[in-house]
Amino acid sequence: MKALRFENNKLKLAEISKPSLETEAIVRVLKSGICNTDLEIVKGYANFSGTIGHEFVGVVEEAEDAPDLIGKRVVGEINAGCGRCERCLTGDARHCPARTVLGIVRRDGAHAEFLSLPSRNLLEVPEEVSNEQAVFTEPLAAAFGITEQVQIFPETRIAVIGDGKLGNLCAQSLALKSRNVSLIGKHKEKLSLIEKRNIETVLLEKTKNLPEDFDVVVEASGSEGGFGLALDLLKPRGKLVLKSTFHGTAKWQAWRVVVDEITIVGSRCGRFAPALELLKNKKIDVENLISEELSLSEGVKAIKRAEQKGAMKILLSMTN
Repeated sequence: MKALRFENNKLKLAEISKPSLETEAIVRVLKSGICNTDLEIVKGYANFSGTIGHEFVGVVEEAEDAPDLIGKRVVGEINAGCGRCERCLTGDARHCPARTVLGIVRRDGAHAEFLSLPSRNLLEVPEEVSNEQAVFTEPLAAAFGITEQVQIFPETRIAVIGDGKLGNLCAQSLALKSRNVSLIGKHKEKLSLIEKRNIETVLLEKTKNLPEDFDVVVEASGSEGGFGLALDLLKPRGKLVLKSTFHGTAKWQAWRVVVDEITIVGSRCGRFAPALELLKNKKIDVENLISEELSLSEGVKAIKRAEQKGAMKILLSMTN
């Protein structure tokens, strides 16, 4: 099968063997989405080697322990746990010490014609959700997952830093809980994508006009500078939610966190079931985030497109 792989510090389209694990389900990938994490992996993030990609929708071809899934259209939770530890036994493998992570940690990913995952990781896609929408399940789950970690009320004042794909989804998700959400970004055209969602949009250059009294600030810009801006906007005892993954060492003023008694929350993966429900019920707009769709055979080109200024979601199609 064809797969987009990062090996020996080089990105390439390769021919590799189709997965054939008897203990896991085999999924024929229909579409996958290129994520900022993919771009960071190509820069060296996580020291990953193998097939990249973790956002996908596909059809189950084999599943010995879950035959009812065969032929079903699915998405998949990206953390595959050991199934035996305390965290896995509670039904949450996201922090299993022995976990592998699709396309990120010791597990080949989704930018390929086929992938394998434990059948317990797979969720059937409702018929109301298109393939293009389903690809957004993973990033939407990550965005909505903030509400698992931070209590949000209608009056909670929230600022989201970063007008890219993740920042957009964070703002939309949080706006379902709060009526006071602001999205901060550098690009008018990206901010305009969210204007109809009752979310205030603010250009980065105009943040000095914002009051420094936000209860929660979400850093989703993927840049080191977002951390400092977040501290500028938070009120004392506010909560800073870190969503960005980037290759490098962040520099920040720890004394400000101490003096203002800021709570820092690292936020990574969310649950897929609530995200699918949001997509099914048309609560979140995702299709206007798609910049382009290319075939898997153009995978290297697609990664370069995703790196370009102004690009939003680039999809890969395995069937073109």
